[in-house]
Amino acid sequence: MKVESAILKDQTAAIKKIAVFDSGIGGITFLRDAVKRLPREHFVYFADTENVPYGTKNAEEVKRFVHDAVRFLSTKNLKMLVIACNAATSAAVGELRQMYSFPILGMEPAIKPALHYAAGKRVLLFSTSLTIRGEKLLKLMVKLDPSCLVDTVPFDLLVKTAEAFDFSSPEVQQAIREKLDSIPPADYGAVVLGCTHFIFYRRQIEEMLPAGISVFDGNEGTLNNVLATLGSDNSEMFGPAGAISFYASCKAVRGAKAKRLMELINR
Repeated sequence: MKVESAILKDQTAAIKKIAVFDSGIGGITFLRDAVKRLPREHFVYFADTENVPYGTKNAEEVKRFVHDAVRFLSTKNLKMLVIACNAATSAAVGELRQMYSFPILGMEPAIKPALHYAAGKRVLLFSTSLTIRGEKLLKLMVKLDPSCLVDTVPFDLLVKTAEAFDFSSPEVQQAIREKLDSIPPADYGAVVLGCTHFIFYRRQIEEMLPAGISVFDGNEGTLNNVLATLGSDNSEMFGPAGAISFYASCKAVRGAKAKRLMELINR
């Protein structure tokens, strides 16, 4: 998988692409999994860096940002759009599906597999403030958690640190430790990472949790939905490796910035 160059862009203009959208770099964690499973697909990655973070804003603001982004992405000859952002999914996915003909897949927290794994113990859901306040999460919890075993905890700081490419500083480690100590995690059977930005910190969180507690995120379930939706309409078995084009709030990302994003995909 390579960054799409200007020449390659001309050559692949007619090829249908899978777009991955997030408020920032969190969706890179999903894209990283997707390119491993679909190495011959062409991807467009859109990060709304001018408006990140979404999780601390109100739903109407986020809805407007998402509609602007998808309007831009709809010009890129898409076969599918993946909204790799829980907050954006909560705010706008229903309206978007009524407006566009290409499939639009959203992200939701992996509450179902976490509850199954926890087997009657409580489940801790880390998410952004907006996702926690959203009607979509409430409906999901009413459906999947009738015993009220899921506790939601905002952790907006990890969006900010991820956007600063700070994945392992002592300050980040301390913030995660303090958050876990305030709960405490031993009362739980599973932890759900309800924001794609948080997945950059999955290893650190796992290392700080007591033995027997598993960590879940929504990437695997979303990727399975992508594969099922693609069906035979994919390039996995044909042609050379695909390419990725990057955009930051409708502006093309190339050079050193694109290389840095590719390093996150390959790490």
